[in-house]
Amino acid sequence: MKILVMKFGGTSVDSPEHREIAARKVIRAKEDGFAPVVVVSAIGRRGAPYATDTLIEFLRSIDPSVPPNPREMDLMMACGEIISTVVMAHTLKTMGYDAVALTGGQAGIITDNEYGNARVLQIHPQAIRHHLEAGRIVVVAGFQGVAEDKLGFHPDITTLGRGGSDTTASALGAALNAVAVEIYTDVDGVKTADPDIIPDARTLPVISYEEVAEIAHQGAKVLHPRAAEIAMLHNIPLWVKCTFTEEPGTLVTSSESAEGVDLPEVTGVTHITGKIVYLIFHIGETPEKPEIELQLYRLMAQADINLYLNSYSHDTLSFAVPRDRWSLVQSLLDGLVMPAGNPPQRLFIFRVGDKPSREYLLQKQMLSALGEAIPVQEVPVEVLENCTMVSLIAAKLSRRPGIMALFLRTLYEAGIQVLQTADSEMSLSCLVNESDVEKAVRVLHERFVTERAYARQ
Repeated sequence: MKILVMKFGGTSVDSPEHREIAARKVIRAKEDGFAPVVVVSAIGRRGAPYATDTLIEFLRSIDPSVPPNPREMDLMMACGEIISTVVMAHTLKTMGYDAVALTGGQAGIITDNEYGNARVLQIHPQAIRHHLEAGRIVVVAGFQGVAEDKLGFHPDITTLGRGGSDTTASALGAALNAVAVEIYTDVDGVKTADPDIIPDARTLPVISYEEVAEIAHQGAKVLHPRAAEIAMLHNIPLWVKCTFTEEPGTLVTSSESAEGVDLPEVTGVTHITGKIVYLIFHIGETPEKPEIELQLYRLMAQADINLYLNSYSHDTLSFAVPRDRWSLVQSLLDGLVMPAGNPPQRLFIFRVGDKPSREYLLQKQMLSALGEAIPVQEVPVEVLENCTMVSLIAAKLSRRPGIMALFLRTLYEAGIQVLQTADSEMSLSCLVNESDVEKAVRVLHERFVTERAYARQ
């Protein structure tokens, strides 16, 4: 049995016409001898009645001052995919094909109990295999699973975080030993840049798992990085295709398999959609600095905050956080007191921004009651708002001398102020003002992808 996992995003199932197009692709796979397992996202995007963001806003609107319980929030968010799953299965039935709708739990997806950002621990695929052997098309709700209940009752529904339907598809592909996983979206593959900014951006025929994961981490929304990582771990061919065209799309595979294909020296240019906030922690030249940095990173990880543009100096630590998580980050940091040493030899208190907050002043007052028993050091946190990040993606950047100089010169010649830079094995990134982001993407794409300037050096 040749199992093919086919995942359709929200814009692929947001109208009867789109669902029929998606269903016909599934039927074609069935008639070509594959056993399709279909994974679907919630119908539509923000504003659509069954979209995940719409369900979240509905729950929060009951009383904005009372945050929903994470367990109940996951129950709410899972509804969008369940509705979409039933609708897609019924669409296939009306077209003459036997189909069955399964929730993540019914499909055997077991997760940890990290509500809102659960990780898949294992998959029991027996139910899916049973239906496939009976000749049915299986439609699975993406973005969700179940966590074992400690009391032994019904397991809790969990969600996998943003982009979780991609993760569902890759995880099912691994568990079912699928011949491939196909991710269907509204663009015809992985592009060298956002087509809304660069209309003639090139579709890459082949890209490595590592490169597509880096593109996703640096802002491109074509594929969730976890999905690429799972596919890489299990060496599953992964395709990114457009629901609405017959273009071949992009094959995501091992770097060895991608060799020999005529690809640009630079894979592409990405940017973070929406503003980010850049934070500079003025810790000072103190022996406790490494310990304070470690505690800060742990705090951000526990709160599930993605960090960008990490940078260090002898007396500062800097990183950027997504704008939509800034209120949470601010509440975690402002007035935070961190001990250093065991037993504590010094206390560090964080002050966010120029104006001391009420929380900071209260904590400062409480610390003053300690007298001189333990030294207290203030950590001012400088805040740069209305920024975003633009990145250049290329394999083995550390082996490419001069590329950072060309990267910066391209931006400076365009009159773009670079606020911060960072680099890794596969990307060069810079912080720019939000007003400059589209210009930065255009000039970098022109220089590195269209002109292939680096290849001529």
